[in-house]
Amino acid sequence: MNGRLVFWSIVVALGGLLFGIDVAVISGAEQEIQRLWQLSDVLHGQAIASALYGTIIGALFGGIPAEKYGRKKSLIVIALLYFISAIGSAMAGGVTSFIIYRFIGGLGVGASSVVAPMFISEIAPAKNRGKLVATFQFNIVLGILLAYLSNYLLRDMGDNAWRWMLGVEAIPAAMFFVLMFMVPESPRWLMMERNDYDQAKRILSISDPEGVDDAMKNMQQDLALEKSKPGMGVFFSGKYRKPIIMAFLIAFFNQMSGINAIIYFSPRVFEMAGIDKGAAFLQSAGIGLVNLIFTMIGLYLIDKHGRKKLMLIGSIGYIIALGAVALAFATKTGGMVVPIFLFVFIAAHAVGQGAVIWVFISEIFPNNVRSYGQSLGSSTHWIMAAIVTAAFPFFANSAAIGPAKIFGFFLAMMVLQLLWVIFRMPETKGVPLEELEKSFRNEA
Repeated sequence: MNGRLVFWSIVVALGGLLFGIDVAVISGAEQEIQRLWQLSDVLHGQAIASALYGTIIGALFGGIPAEKYGRKKSLIVIALLYFISAIGSAMAGGVTSFIIYRFIGGLGVGASSVVAPMFISEIAPAKNRGKLVATFQFNIVLGILLAYLSNYLLRDMGDNAWRWMLGVEAIPAAMFFVLMFMVPESPRWLMMERNDYDQAKRILSISDPEGVDDAMKNMQQDLALEKSKPGMGVFFSGKYRKPIIMAFLIAFFNQMSGINAIIYFSPRVFEMAGIDKGAAFLQSAGIGLVNLIFTMIGLYLIDKHGRKKLMLIGSIGYIIALGAVALAFATKTGGMVVPIFLFVFIAAHAVGQGAVIWVFISEIFPNNVRSYGQSLGSSTHWIMAAIVTAAFPFFANSAAIGPAKIFGFFLAMMVLQLLWVIFRMPETKGVPLEELEKSFRNEA
């Protein structure tokens, strides 16, 4: 891989860094916010989930400006949304303004989960596509780790510590905004939407010099097959049924693992297991570190062993970890058992679902409906994330349910994921995007 391709991919993947910071930074602030504004468990769940409601809207509609105005311009606007949210949330005077600014940040998260992986998949050579798209996931977990470490370092800064925790995000948001002006437009978008073959070829000659001619030929054939851009009605007509089902299921199972409940509420979960507050913040930083290390392992393996094998490994790891955590809460033997197996859970997620989801969704749809497909997968992910996050405080504190049953439910969902991976999930490793389209068309 040449240096400019790597640089472009890393800059675009900064949307993932901000994604990670945004979703994890709230874990250090959420309990103080509940005390400060005296929020009930139900209202508190809604306030914390407000960002996720924004992600749903951002994911549903993020593909529209990406199609009309381009991937690059959309990412520049996303950077601004992150910046506005960070400053506004840190300065919020009440729960209403807090919800509004967190919602704005959620728009950025949802849109970036659509546009950034799509951009990278469209500029990357097939042989390196998995690694490059997975840099988005790597930056998500790096952002999560940075947020946890920042929360730990800022936790003793008095009554306004939570404001500093939320405001830190403005710094990488400003960096993302500036660096995006150094990135070109997606060559596939230039061809599909602007018929700019010359500029597309110039960009591909840098990002994929060995495969530029084949890429141009495949895209031209694709354009010949799809004379006009299909609308949403055509997208949902049944023609793209197989990739739609696959995108829905991988996104659905991603959140039914409970990953966002742990990311958003990790200090609370550790305290429920009997760990004191200071140690709970440090354990949360440990989750971020494990996530980062095993995401790097996933990045290394994804183009070597494929998407399906990583999903198998991750699913088995989920089942072992969630079973142990559910049992520990049920028998009230949390202690060190819960932290150890939550680390196992995070490792399984990072190698499996975490490394695969954004790569897989960005690969399985044809060029001309990729933005629709990416929006479908991302919005499914965020709708389920919002449901889990909004409900978790209520169910975790419920005497009738509690953490043991919650983690038991997540365990059952991961057994279903394992069955889907074994019997239905295809392998996409190393296959050019246009070849994947042909195979799905033939199978339809």
